Amino acid sequence: MNNTTIKSAIETMKERHSVRKYTKHDMPQEDLQDILEATITAPSSWNLQHWKFLVVQSDSQKERLLPITYNQQQVVDSSVTIAVLGDLEANHNAEKVYGEVVEKGFMSPEVKDILTNQIHGAYTNDQFARDEAVMNASLASMQLMLAAKTKGYDTVPMGGFDRAAFKKEFNVPERYVPVMLISVGKAAADAHGTLRFPLDEVVTYETF
Repeated sequence: MNNTTIKSAIETMKERHSVRKYTKHDMPQEDLQDILEATITAPSSWNLQHWKFLVVQSDSQKERLLPITYNQQQVVDSSVTIAVLGDLEANHNAEKVYGEVVEKGFMSPEVKDILTNQIHGAYTNDQFARDEAVMNASLASMQLMLAAKTKGYDTVPMGGFDRAAFKKEFNVPERYVPVMLISVGKAAADAHGTLRFPLDEVVTYETF
């Protein structure tokens, strides 16, 4: 990202709240690019980068998306809504990912072949593939929201939408599973904080 901020990562996390009311604001393409470039630095299993992003930006496409989200108004009022998709066939990225590692001399071809065979073997389990797609796309989703906050934008993640209708309406290949939608824009009003359970209710040490 090109811009700098004096806020710490922890401060950004604490300031991020889900916002559902947005002002009409055209996001500069440079800002969107910066957010997405930060997003794709997220970690992923085997570095397979199990994500794809569909950016809904135009008014006409927002109107197509609106009924699929059960008419959540932020879809049309925010600057963009980004569909985060999980890759059910991320194992096919292994050759490219590890081929580069071999070319740079960080791994031998023999080790690469062993590792990629292990990956392809794991992906014969459909439930494993789905779990990996959702988990790793979710890591990228959180990173997207924090990147947006750093750039001065608010967000709201949405799981409440018709996934089958979304895939059909936006021609999503079968390879991808819709994980969530994230609206990004300028808040019309300050978001209010929500209840967070204290640590002693959510943390245990060593074992239950």
